[in-house]
Amino acid sequence: MDEFQKASKEGMDVATKSFGAVSKGLQAIASEYADFSKKSVEESTAAFEKMIAAKSPDKAFEVQSDYMKSAYESMISEFNKLSEMYLDLGKEAYKPYEGFAGKVASK
Repeated sequence: MDEFQKASKEGMDVATKSFGAVSKGLQAIASEYADFSKKSVEESTAAFEKMIAAKSPDKAFEVQSDYMKSAYESMISEFNKLSEMYLDLGKEAYKPYEGFAGKVASK
């Protein structure tokens, strides 16, 4: 019975550590999304203002093309960054279970 209580306590400790890692990772991801969204709105507003101020349709088209290229590159970069953050989140959430799983299996 004592072993069971010890294993239960260790299991709770591991779950708590894992939950802490998930919570921290999700906060970082949410912050990243918010920063990217804010930056995107600022950039699209600036591009829209430049388009309105353009003296010719050609210049407006050029501004729009430059903005679309920049927005696409930013989005791809952000998706890659977020993918890495999600992978790191998974690794960090699993770390506490690595040693615990071996202990439980050997008993």
